[in-house]
Amino acid sequence: MTNPSIQRRRITPSVLYPGTPVLLMTTLNSDGSSNISPLSSFWALGNRVVLGLGTQGQGYRNLQLRNECVLNFPSSAQADQVEAIARATGRDPVPDAKQAMGYVHVRDKFARGGFTAVPSAQVAPATIAECPLQVEVTVMAMHAPSDDDGQHFVIVEGRIRCVHAHEDITVHGTQHIDATRWKPLIYLFRHYLGVSAPVGRNFRAETPMRLPA
Repeated sequence: MTNPSIQRRRITPSVLYPGTPVLLMTTLNSDGSSNISPLSSFWALGNRVVLGLGTQGQGYRNLQLRNECVLNFPSSAQADQVEAIARATGRDPVPDAKQAMGYVHVRDKFARGGFTAVPSAQVAPATIAECPLQVEVTVMAMHAPSDDDGQHFVIVEGRIRCVHAHEDITVHGTQHIDATRWKPLIYLFRHYLGVSAPVGRNFRAETPMRLPA
């Protein structure tokens, strides 16, 4: 039975980003440099990751040629750096559709965003040193939408090769991320948000909940 006190209405939102982490995917360009692609469609399960990736960007081209990438997760304090490269594309010339949205060609997105490229451990694309969480990935498959209605994206399935984390967001002496210290940048209906203090702990959590002082 529906609660009569709850009012709702049917809507048709232009995007459905109810709250996902921002990630910066690095891929290898043909000249050996690394490209950065900001993404907001991501989920992980076990040692698999799934990405939503536009087909008009340089990141997609690079993955077609070399099936490796690094998923770099910025903190909420890095929103300005992320936005600094939001309109940048490695594609030259810029596709008409992206040009109409205001995208411009930028060869060195690391410099544009104030990021530092450092070698990865198991894949060729560089890692972004400043991002507190970095996941090296081998791409296993790319799938076009089953219902082709003009959407210019693919669904990417990858296998996690290794994970790096800044020391200050880990639980000392364990393999765990400290949920009270890691503050990811969240993409919510095309706005950037941070995260608040923890409000609860799932029964499967492997670390205690430490409330900040």
